[in-house]
Parts: sequence; C-alpha cells; structure tokens
Amino acid sequence: MRRVSKIAAAGVVSAALALTATACGSSSTSDSGKAKGIGMAYDVGGRGDHSFNDSAARGMDKASSEFKLGKKELTASNGETESDREQRLDSLAAAGYNPVVAVGFTYGDAVTAISKKYPKTTFGLVDSVVNSPNVDSMVFSTEQSSYLAGVAAALKTKTGKVGFIGGVHNTLIGTFDAGFAQGVKDTKPSVTVTRQYLYETDTKGFADPTSAQGKAQGMLDSGVDVIYTAAGLSGDGSIQAVAGKSGAWAIGVDSDQYQDPALAKYKNSILTSAIKNVDVATYDLIKSVHDGKPKTGTNSYDLANKGVSLATSGGFISDIQSQLDAAQQKIVSGAIKVSSTP
Repeated sequence: MRRVSKIAAAGVVSAALALTATACGSSSTSDSGKAKGIGMAYDVGGRGDHSFNDSAARGMDKASSEFKLGKKELTASNGETESDREQRLDSLAAAGYNPVVAVGFTYGDAVTAISKKYPKTTFGLVDSVVNSPNVDSMVFSTEQSSYLAGVAAALKTKTGKVGFIGGVHNTLIGTFDAGFAQGVKDTKPSVTVTRQYLYETDTKGFADPTSAQGKAQGMLDSGVDVIYTAAGLSGDGSIQAVAGKSGAWAIGVDSDQYQDPALAKYKNSILTSAIKNVDVATYDLIKSVHDGKPKTGTNSYDLANKGVSLATSGGFISDIQSQLDAAQQKIVSGAIKVSSTP
C-alpha cells in the first residue's frame, strides 16, 4: 500500500507551484502544451485497498493503457487537514494533469476550491457533489446494491443474526447501512441486524483492519453468521475474522472481493460483494477529456445503468439468484424504494 507523507506532499506542491507561478492558476497543460495525463488523488488506503480506491485505479489503468496517457498517483494519509487535500489536488493540476480525479467524499471542499483555481482542468469527484462547471460529480446508489446484499444475508443466515460494520459513522456509509438493513427486513423480518461503526468521524476507519477484525469477531461470538462491512481496507480484517468461523459468511464491498488476489485465501468465505463501479465512472471521465468533450455535472450510477451491482463470483448465491433478481427488478421499476438513511 502506497503512502505519501504530509512533508513529501508539501514538497511536491511547492515544486509544482514554483514551476507554474506565472500560470495564474489556469493551466491544465505541461510546458509542451499537451496534458501530461491523469492525476489521481486517492482516499485513505490508496491503491491496494481492495475496495473503491482500487476500483478507481482500474478505470485509470484501462484508460491510461488504451489512450497512451501518463499518470500520477497520490494518496491521502490518516488525520490530514483540509489544506493537505487541497495541496494534493493543486499539485496535480499545477503540474498539468487533466483530468484530476479525487476519490472519496472527503475531497468535496478541496475540489470546490481547487476547481475554481484551474477552470481549464476537469476534475472528477467520487461520492460527493460539487456544483462547478468543470467538475464531474460521480454519485452511486450504494443503498440499492446494499439492499440486495441484505436480501442475500437474510436468505443465507442460519442463526437469524446478521451484522453490518461501517468504517466511519457518516452520511455516506449510512447509505450502505440503510440499504442492507432494509433488504434484510423486507426479506425476513425475524432476522436481527447488528450494526457497529469503527470510528465516528476519523477517516482512519477506512484503513484499520485490526479494529474491523475485532468488531467482526465480537459479532461472530454473539451468534452473527453473515457480516457486511463497508469500510474500505478495514474490511480485510472483517473478512479474515469471518473466514476463521466455520459456516459464517462475509459480504464484500465496492469491488468483487472474491476475485481479489490479496484475499484469495479467504475467498470461500466471501458470499458476495456489493459492487460500486467507480472504474466505469473514472474511465468514462478520462475518455471524455481525451475526446475533447469533458464530462461534467452530477452523474448518477445505480442498478438501472449497472453503476452498482451484486457480485456472483464463487457461485455461493446461485441458489437464491431468482429472489435477488426479483428484488432488483422491483428496485429498478420503482416498486421498492430503498432508503438512503438508517
């Protein structure tokens, strides 16, 4: 997992700003007059989180290879300030990368500030909305895929107890929580849902596998036999705990975690994953900039347009696929309204 210290990030920023001091904040190209390529600002956990950062990286890698584009990747650290996030985006834009993609809602304010400074650069923002003319706000109906995860959990539990673990107790993770709980209750009202969060506000909740492992173990010890974790890299710890309990199931998040080589030894305990196709949204943005028609505005990804989905790898939900398909159709048609708040 890559890490960029505050000191290193500040150094990059200082150098970049020194080189572009005469650009008046409007440059989106290098000295050659051509964009250098893609600037990627990851959230905590970065490339290698087996979750949404990795998904964004897949979209970038595909576009980089297909369009022969360069790329620069920087990663957020635990406990950083708003200034740190702004400096990270500023360094990428000042150095001529276009688009600059910010992965995670925590970049919302930073994108608002820096997108104004570089109006010729297109910015992408995952999981939040910024109403600026040069920003592509990518939002995902994670409550919908989480609802399907809840249906699967309710149909697969043998103890009648399932659990949800969130990385940080905020509005975004609440959408996963809400959809999962509703899916469980709509399917089997008798099933008990236990929910716990690793941290109230600290984004360390997305990069603390040890804490997630402890929460998951506590749930398993209390009789919970299906655990859905929405906590980025922290989810690895939860999956590891579940793999140590015979008959228990883990539900992955954001990426198809059954297919992740880093989790291969636990894959037979991963029932399914609620996928958020950040790679598709990221690729679409990069392609639009490459084609000279930058994608901007608020762009929503849901079950209807395959922006979110439920993984089938491993074949563990084959026996309940008809129920899952029926639930998905009701959501798409509007017959089921999935709440985004717990």
